[in-house]
Amino acid sequence: MQELGRSIAGLLRPGDLVLLTGELGAGKTTLTRGLGEGLGVRGAVTSPTFVIARVHPSLRGGPALVHVDAYRLGGGLEEMEDLDLDVSLPESVVVVEWGDGKVEELSEDRLHVVIARAVGHEEVLDDVREVSVRGIGARWAAPDALGALAPAAAG
Repeated sequence: MQELGRSIAGLLRPGDLVLLTGELGAGKTTLTRGLGEGLGVRGAVTSPTFVIARVHPSLRGGPALVHVDAYRLGGGLEEMEDLDLDVSLPESVVVVEWGDGKVEELSEDRLHVVIARAVGHEEVLDDVREVSVRGIGARWAAPDALGALAPAAAG
């Protein structure tokens, strides 16, 4: 998951919104940690569950990473407005865990990553994930916009 995050980071630019969907323990924060490494941001990327959002400034002049965990937020965009994500979005990469139905209105262009854990013998399949990455909007409309992810997703 971390390697996939590093690969996705290579595609991201300021203003990008990334939604992460998956059950508890699916690897959303691990993927975000890889995004942080790929973007070259400061600070350990950990789950922001109790603080709701963390900002990781860039160490190399790129966009900051704004990592949001919307798990405990029940409302839609109104509740998210208190976080001022619309202000952060133009100059940052905003990653929202559990953001489905809550933050889509922030941007017509977004990357939606869905992570599913394999089902079966837990001792064998615990580290196996099925990941789908879907670009929504004009930003991701080019046929090869996500092509660089194929090797990372297969590994």
